[in-house]
Amino acid sequence: MLSQAKHAQKQWGGTHSAVDTWLAERQQVLVEFYHIAGLTSQKNNAQTSMPSMAQLTSFCQILMDYVSAGHFEIFDILSAGDVQAESLKQQLYPKLLATTDTCLTFNDRFSSLQDEELAKGINLSIEGLGKTLAERFELEDKMLEHLFSTPS
Repeated sequence: MLSQAKHAQKQWGGTHSAVDTWLAERQQVLVEFYHIAGLTSQKNNAQTSMPSMAQLTSFCQILMDYVSAGHFEIFDILSAGDVQAESLKQQLYPKLLATTDTCLTFNDRFSSLQDEELAKGINLSIEGLGKTLAERFELEDKMLEHLFSTPS
């Protein structure tokens, strides 16, 4: 996923400052996601190091910023003034909304828990979130691809 994010920045970066910021946030989400996922990857080890509250709070904050920017700014930028892009947005939006719901659920569950509560389901939640993020990036990339492949 990280190489996909870097590819997106390389391919579509520099065309719109808000899109650039959003793609940088996407990369930051992935870096922090991998850090947290790496801390919990040894599922069978009783000594597994769990992410700290500070790490989870930081990750959840950038995740919410990224998801919000998509819904409240970027998707409109990507479809502005283009009937085909608006149609694509309407087609993809329900799927994007489903990924947003998963991100919000993760945030609600893990951004403000006490440390001893973290072990309950965090590995499965992180695994599920990873799949959701991969799906979301593919959907977003379809919109980016349309925008930057359509002649102005």
